[in-house]
Amino acid sequence: MSRRNLLLAATCLSLPLVLSGPVLAQDAPPTSAAVTAPEKVVGGTVGADYFLADYTRISAWLMQVARESDRIKLVSIGKTAEGREQYMAVVSAPDNIRNLDKYRRIAQQLALAKGLDDEAAKTLAAEGKAMVWMDAGLHASEIVNAQSHVQIIHEMLTRNDPETLRLLGDDIMLFVFANPDGLELVADWYMADPHKLTTDSIPVLYQKYIGHDNNRDSFASTQPETTNMNRAGYREWFPQILYNQHQTGPLGAVVFIPPFRDPYNFNNEPLVINQTDVVGQMMHARLVAKGMGGSAMRSAAPYSTWFNGGIRTIGYFHNQIGILTEIIGNPTPMKIPLVPENQLPRQDEVLPIAPQDWHFQQSLDYVKEMDRAILDYTSRYRETIQYNRYVMGRNQIAKGSTDRWVVTPRRLDAVREAARTMPPPGADEIGSYGWGNEKVVPASLYKTVLNAPDKRAPRAYIIPADRQQDMPTTVRFLNALIKTGIEVQQAPSAFTFEGRSYPAGSYVVRSDQAFRPHVLDMFEPQDHPQDFAYAGGRRSSPMTSPAIPWPCR
Repeated sequence: MSRRNLLLAATCLSLPLVLSGPVLAQDAPPTSAAVTAPEKVVGGTVGADYFLADYTRISAWLMQVARESDRIKLVSIGKTAEGREQYMAVVSAPDNIRNLDKYRRIAQQLALAKGLDDEAAKTLAAEGKAMVWMDAGLHASEIVNAQSHVQIIHEMLTRNDPETLRLLGDDIMLFVFANPDGLELVADWYMADPHKLTTDSIPVLYQKYIGHDNNRDSFASTQPETTNMNRAGYREWFPQILYNQHQTGPLGAVVFIPPFRDPYNFNNEPLVINQTDVVGQMMHARLVAKGMGGSAMRSAAPYSTWFNGGIRTIGYFHNQIGILTEIIGNPTPMKIPLVPENQLPRQDEVLPIAPQDWHFQQSLDYVKEMDRAILDYTSRYRETIQYNRYVMGRNQIAKGSTDRWVVTPRRLDAVREAARTMPPPGADEIGSYGWGNEKVVPASLYKTVLNAPDKRAPRAYIIPADRQQDMPTTVRFLNALIKTGIEVQQAPSAFTFEGRSYPAGSYVVRSDQAFRPHVLDMFEPQDHPQDFAYAGGRRSSPMTSPAIPWPCR
């Protein structure tokens, strides 16, 4: 096999431009279809205490309702490590289901932002549908969310209330089972004796090769499930929002929802962070409006948007709004304990919850309301969300086409170090702020140090075909990029750049593409800000808290 054949693709997908007049949003028509209830197939009542449905029975139910309802199309996105079909239930209005290829093309064109101008993008956004990815069960011992998928899908197929019809009309919902093998293993283990066994310790790995760390694989795509989801997310469907559902929630509360803590990765498009915060706040607001307390944000957990290896976090590097929730819940009834500091309302938890017994269905109800909060937001801002995906791609292509600089902590240290050798800035530079003057340094350092010519961000990365000590590993790295939607080019003939010659077959990864943040993050050194909980305290890493142990996301 040649090196060229080892690569999955030489360029990004290319689809024809679809342009027509704006299309007004239209609610789904009511349905009278007889849709089989889950309990008739899965062997019990989903959400009941001491019951978990396994993936085999959930899949059988999905196949059954896909034959019965015109609001759903069941898609396999690939095989799992153990050979199961990994299903994605696509749910929307019947007309949207019939025109999925059209809406996928629109989502792709807006995400990649190639060959579009602002007016063409606005026309496409008016014609397109908001596309929302919701995955569940990646860590299979976190059992709430895969079960809630069953309930919310059933509701979307059967309900005719005004909100549901509006959501179906405006949105295309992608319900993904992130770890089918693990769902099968954990459910079958627990159901062998649900009054004695637990879901958090089973005698085998719940992902065949890497167990819990299947949430570290998104940038590398070493596992089939990860490859399937990356292909669906960044090469085929291009959803504008990704909702990655996890547990366990904060102690003495019910659920963690964004906004996240700082720092965010400086390679990210700023609009990603703004929109993620907005969507998270809308989720909190919906729960609070319904009197469902115990949702917390920011300081309630250590999660940030820095890391590029998780399902939720890799989306930020693809200009995608990424939501993580961490909820409590178990089919074995549990308790919410009393944590005194959680009883004082604060901005990060405005509606505390009383200590109480907690049942499985209560957690599922929270997840369904959070699902609906996201879908409601995308319905109300359908065009804005789609157009902003284009704006972010357009911005990143522009940044990769001109001289740009990425500000990192080391670059700021260089500015401060240079300032020590210069006279302090005068009053004309400081202005009339009246406080914090000791932080001001000479403005000339912005161009001479912070934006020094030799510190420009790369326009492209060239990988010479004749200078690789380990070409198979090089190809694996390039394949990992391609699997996540990055365009990798291969030179058909020898060429010269800045006086240096490169042979035919050399690889080029340009930074003037919509997913430029992912390119930079994969090639450039990591430079995480020094993040301390307090002066003299232990440094926080990108994935852990200095104060409390916490599952890594």
